[in-house]
Amino acid sequence: MSTRTGTAPPDVSPASPQPRRADAVRNREAALQATIALLAEPGSTLTVEAIARRAELGPATVVRAFGSKDALIDAAVAGLLAPLVDRARELRDAGSGDQALMTFLPELMAFHAAHSAIDERLAGLRLPAANEQESALVAVMHELVEDGRASGRIRTDIDSAVIATLIAETTHALARSAATDPQVYTAYAKVLVDGLRSSRAG
Repeated sequence: MSTRTGTAPPDVSPASPQPRRADAVRNREAALQATIALLAEPGSTLTVEAIARRAELGPATVVRAFGSKDALIDAAVAGLLAPLVDRARELRDAGSGDQALMTFLPELMAFHAAHSAIDERLAGLRLPAANEQESALVAVMHELVEDGRASGRIRTDIDSAVIATLIAETTHALARSAATDPQVYTAYAKVLVDGLRSSRAG
């Protein structure tokens, strides 16, 4: 310790905090991936212990990172949705009107089809972070439709709530059908977007 007034003692602590932080990040990611994997397996046991086993971690490590099982599930689902929201925003910012919808809808349908088993296991859970991502996705979808309307390429005689319902119901129906061919998603998206196109779009 320094004896000079106003002079801080030299930092002689070992350089171990950084590796510990890196380990914490890896442990957190392993727990998130394990949670998504178990959610996607119908009938699998979804407990902290089961998640920890899948992630090859101790249960205490999982609890320390997230606080509770529900908080872990919330973080995992929110993380799953975040890239989808980012993709929708990317297409919105590109300003391509109806083409943005035509590009994004097959991707949205494929996402829901790939994760349909997860949707069925989230009923009754309080998932604030995941709900925030879902709300963001709905908002961006609304903006895509409104941008298409502003460009004159999406018809304005159908209420936006009806359009949202058409997209949601078509997407969920495809997810329940277990369709996996990307051409199927593209075909459904084309039917939807063609029906929404303004007569002025040509």
